[in-house]
Amino acid sequence: MDSFGRVATDLRISLTDRCNLRCTYCMPAEGLDWMPRDEQLTDAELMRLVTIAVRDLGVHELRFTGGEPLLRKGLEDLVAASAALEPRPDISLTTNGIGLARRAEALAAAGVDRLNVSMDTLRPERFATITRRDRLQDVLDGLAAARAAGLHPVKINSVLLRGQNDDEACDLLAFAVEHGYELRFIEQMPLDAQHGWERSEMITAGEIMEKLSARFTLTPDGEERGGAPAERFLVDGGPARVGVIASVTRPFCGACDRTRLTADGQVRSCLFARTETDLRALLRGGATDAEIADTWRIAMWGKLAGHGIDDPGFLQPDRPMSAIGG
Repeated sequence: MDSFGRVATDLRISLTDRCNLRCTYCMPAEGLDWMPRDEQLTDAELMRLVTIAVRDLGVHELRFTGGEPLLRKGLEDLVAASAALEPRPDISLTTNGIGLARRAEALAAAGVDRLNVSMDTLRPERFATITRRDRLQDVLDGLAAARAAGLHPVKINSVLLRGQNDDEACDLLAFAVEHGYELRFIEQMPLDAQHGWERSEMITAGEIMEKLSARFTLTPDGEERGGAPAERFLVDGGPARVGVIASVTRPFCGACDRTRLTADGQVRSCLFARTETDLRALLRGGATDAEIADTWRIAMWGKLAGHGIDDPGFLQPDRPMSAIGG
């Protein structure tokens, strides 16, 4: 619990800061200075922290992220070990879809319940421009494989970029509806490594809704949102749904239920936090599970009321998104 009464039950776990795409709004073409391997948590260290979170701290949702989590060796073993915990947590994965086609079945068997695939365009040439890699077909194959493996729902995360793909909003939704995926549009956030984000260039939730309403009838789905980041709407009366995550223009900080663990063992109380709490040092320094749990509780107690993007003194986190985990 934090000092504002919010209870963190959803743990976002970054498995690596490495990625096999180079999306223009995330990192430069040459990539980043990746985290040294010896600074990353080992599988045993990671599972000890996950166990403490689930067993002692009331976490009941786990989401594995990156960078790109499929680049983490032994991912299926980490998922299986997490699924064996009591009480059994809900397990999800956020991926760019590269390599998912050949691993979706194994991931489902290991215990992944559902996943999100990042895809911003349906046009191969645009995909290559945005990601600097010509891999759209791999992503489409990964989506189909996830659906065939019985993962449900399969969600698509899309960021609209002004002048680049913002004319595809309706096409992306039509594709998702046709294939049984749930599309979620995400406002671009100030988490790029280049610190080049400008609010005036961001496609807002209002603009997204306006674009979609030109072709579809959208009505609130009527379900309790709770701590979920997406506002969800029925598409043409349902059952298909679309979500809009308006982190910037319609922040949902007051209902946030997340705590975050980086690949090098730092706890972050917020995606935009400027401070971290080092659990890796405790792990490697001989701390007990109880001491680690207490440190984690103290870290979350200090969580701020909101991310502060609209504050005049707002500063981006030092870590880019790829090193924090979505």
